[in-house]
Amino acid sequence: MTQDLASDIAPDRPAPLTNSRKVFIKTYGCQMNVYDSGRMADALAADGYVSTEVMEDADLVLLNTCHIREKAADKVYSALGRLRETKKARAAEGREFMIGVAGCVAQAEGEEISRREPAVDVVIGPQTYHRLPQALQRARTGERVVDTEYALEDKFEHLPDPVKTAGKPRNVTAFLTVQEGCDKFCTFCVVPYTRGSEVSRPLDQIVAEAEKLVANGVRELTLLGQNVNAWHGTAADGSALGLGDLLYRLAEIEGLARLRYTTSHPRDMDDVLVEAHRKLDKLMPYLHLPVQAGSDRILKAMNRRHKAEEYIRLIERIRAARPDIALSGDFIVGFPGETDEDFEATLDLVRRVRYAQAYSFKYSTRPGTPGADLKDQVAEEVKTERLARLQALLLEQQHEFAESCVGKVIDLLLEKPGRMPGQLIGRSPWLQSVNVDAKTSQIGDIIKVRITSTGPNSLFAEVAES
Repeated sequence: MTQDLASDIAPDRPAPLTNSRKVFIKTYGCQMNVYDSGRMADALAADGYVSTEVMEDADLVLLNTCHIREKAADKVYSALGRLRETKKARAAEGREFMIGVAGCVAQAEGEEISRREPAVDVVIGPQTYHRLPQALQRARTGERVVDTEYALEDKFEHLPDPVKTAGKPRNVTAFLTVQEGCDKFCTFCVVPYTRGSEVSRPLDQIVAEAEKLVANGVRELTLLGQNVNAWHGTAADGSALGLGDLLYRLAEIEGLARLRYTTSHPRDMDDVLVEAHRKLDKLMPYLHLPVQAGSDRILKAMNRRHKAEEYIRLIERIRAARPDIALSGDFIVGFPGETDEDFEATLDLVRRVRYAQAYSFKYSTRPGTPGADLKDQVAEEVKTERLARLQALLLEQQHEFAESCVGKVIDLLLEKPGRMPGQLIGRSPWLQSVNVDAKTSQIGDIIKVRITSTGPNSLFAEVAES
């Protein structure tokens, strides 16, 4: 039976556990899940848990799940089967071992998870993970907790400080969720059903979290949302604000060097946001703007509510504002009813836009979405052949963009140690990994480098000036 934990949220957090327990969090799916996993770790740290990178050392294993593709859900159930055996072994030793499932699979299949895998102690949705410590307390009394009701309270208000709780500085780059949910109801997508309707975090709350992250060494922030450019807020004078306005405000934070945002919907790219790409030096020249298909007939069936030519014209406006911008996108092949002609229209759009990188997938039905009930499902072998052709074209464009960077002098944010001694990996303005010889003490610095060559998944550079 679903447990309603809202009444258990007290103004003060429960006292931390006397003996620290260890938690291992496995993250599936998108960047927002990466952010959510970090915040769940923060909540658990305030309750006495210490994060571990070694699952065998953990007293609690938490799977933060994704429900976008069928295989992602299958992986979760497969992992739960393995964890069940670990739990049996721990029980024989008289040691605690708890299993939790969070994220979008938890939201969509909460009671089903509990039924299929009795070893799971806690199932908690993406809107209620701030209640995780209380859920674990209940589970220790023998209750099997399923908490997937949409919270009436603001979960971000109940989460501890992300820096103090973690006990160590953040990386020089960080994600920051500013918007959740989606109202677009694309017929292939489960997000409106697992993440709910569009909700925007308040401006002051976002700025406060950003300032804390920057104060602890973060140089680059990526704003996250299922439909991030639908973010809206209210200014002090009562006027309406959009994502472009938020970017201008965050750009004022001293010490913050770079801004990005993802994932966007073409219908919410307003004039203020496009102009921000022209005027804000801190806003990096990279944009992930999914189109999904190049056929108007398929776009209509997907309920995308834009046409291919409208997307092309939008790209032209963005490139006029920021000529050096690198574009990324998402594509689905084999949507129900897709003909050879429809697929050729997608290839034509890709050739016209020229992507620096992109993500492409075969359509897979998700139960509960309108697309699952559509007729004319495309044969699997046809999907496979079309995906191979599309990915070959996208990979060709990706390599061409990388080659175009050779010889350029760019600003490189040094992010982490590389594989070779004396080497660091940096992040280019276009979100590429770049290898360069530099000292570990320089992590967090932005230096001038000259791109010298390309590799399969990264670039190589030399320092251009001291």
